[in-house]
Amino acid sequence: MSKHYTTGDIIEVRIEKIVPRGFGLAFAENLTVLTPLTVPGDVARVRIVDIKKRMAFAEVVELKHPGVKRVDPPCKHFGVCGGCDFQQLKYGAQLDAKVGIIRDCLQRIGKISYDGEIDVIASPHEFGYRSRARWHLDRTKKTVGYFRRDSHEVVNIGSCPILTPGLQSTLEYIRESMDWSSIWSDRAEMEAGTGEEGRVSMYSADMAETTAELSFVNAQDEYSFSARTFFQANKFLIGALIETAIAGATGKTAFDLYSGVGLFAIPLARQFESVVAVEENEIANDFAVRNVERARLTNVKHVGSSVISYLNSVDGGESPDFVLIDPPRSGTERQSIPAIVKLCPSEISYVSCEPSILARDLKTFLDSEYQIDRITAIDLFPQTHHVETVVRLSKSR
Repeated sequence: MSKHYTTGDIIEVRIEKIVPRGFGLAFAENLTVLTPLTVPGDVARVRIVDIKKRMAFAEVVELKHPGVKRVDPPCKHFGVCGGCDFQQLKYGAQLDAKVGIIRDCLQRIGKISYDGEIDVIASPHEFGYRSRARWHLDRTKKTVGYFRRDSHEVVNIGSCPILTPGLQSTLEYIRESMDWSSIWSDRAEMEAGTGEEGRVSMYSADMAETTAELSFVNAQDEYSFSARTFFQANKFLIGALIETAIAGATGKTAFDLYSGVGLFAIPLARQFESVVAVEENEIANDFAVRNVERARLTNVKHVGSSVISYLNSVDGGESPDFVLIDPPRSGTERQSIPAIVKLCPSEISYVSCEPSILARDLKTFLDSEYQIDRITAIDLFPQTHHVETVVRLSKSR
């Protein structure tokens, strides 16, 4: 007789591998079990916390035999804080897991059979790399930190080992000097970042504070931005990200979609006769204009609109040779990928921080006579399951 499971049941499982969202995958009789904060090879007693047909989500009750790739997490908040979920994994195993997550999404979501290598660029710093963070504030409890795992309760974080020293000092400063009466709501969010020479920028829609400007220098280019705009949080890999995304690309016209403050538009402008940078966020667009002017480039056209609005306005005579897409974690706008396909660029570079959406969009490109030339995983987010992926595609000949 087949076993029947209910919420609260405790079963013993062996973790086989890490799958999307960072879960450890295991199997019981007639049941697939997903458990966070585990390592391949772990043998554990787990409690089922949710069950849907033949899939269950569980939590570790007792670790009976640790997998060989398990290490002791250095953060005292690990397991409680909802941020890092890979600190229990040796760093090499983290990289292997992220490649596995990308392949899983390609196969399961995109129905893409990709047998090529997925190169991995490791972070030179496994900790102390993050120069940008979003903190949650609870005015009632006077706590500053991140959400508790699987909840919206704010965990009061004393120290966070993935933050750069400058950002860690900022976290301590906020906690010690916060005027809680200045916050307009009981719950608030704060964006914080650091730039060159340790300069700090903070922004919250729930506080009346001036947001300072920051700068970052990569090779010959200087980028201005602030906590109100997106900028990559791992400064140690920005150069590698740019090189991976645009190396070897040349031609007449390039489109930089979701262009932000111009991270890719500026180096693209040195490789193409003209670049169209499309960014809907007005503040980011203003920074992009200034950054391009500082670089003394005159061949960049800035478009302040949504990507899909711009693509729908392009006529056949403006078709680009190269398109770079770098959407937010939520993904591209509906119909933007078919609109790019319609323009028939000879090359596409897709920069993605969400493998599931990447796989979905790649399927559309591959069904439209594009081929994958190479896939590169860049570990912008050590100690978490998140991974940046760069896919270079070309029109099939």
